[in-house]
Amino acid sequence: MTDTIANGMTTLMNNELRLKHECIISPASKLLGRVLRVMQLNGYIGEFEFIDDGRTGKFKVQLIGRINRCGAVRPRFAVKIAGFESWERNLLPSRDIGILVVSTSRGVTSHKVAKEERVGGRLLAFVY
Repeated sequence: MTDTIANGMTTLMNNELRLKHECIISPASKLLGRVLRVMQLNGYIGEFEFIDDGRTGKFKVQLIGRINRCGAVRPRFAVKIAGFESWERNLLPSRDIGILVVSTSRGVTSHKVAKEERVGGRLLAFVY
């Protein structure tokens, strides 16, 4: 398993489709934790916690039924401030529905916050 973000997004999507109330994402990483934090701040998931199992760790995530689709963006394309519009058209169903998770020089954030701060970055994931 080389891409923990893709694995985590697939686990979230599969459990959400089966109407589960929580899921366990393994293996965990710091970057996946930051992506989950952005999803939590935007209201797509509930609380999540890190479980240390002595190896790579796991995340226990509370699902609230708000995710229709989510996934990782591979390869992690670089995007400028003006390029967010085209990626929104490609990955999201409509304007103002969903978020793109972006890794910027100021941390992992949603594309809306990145536009406000006027910074570009690398696309990590999308959620709607």
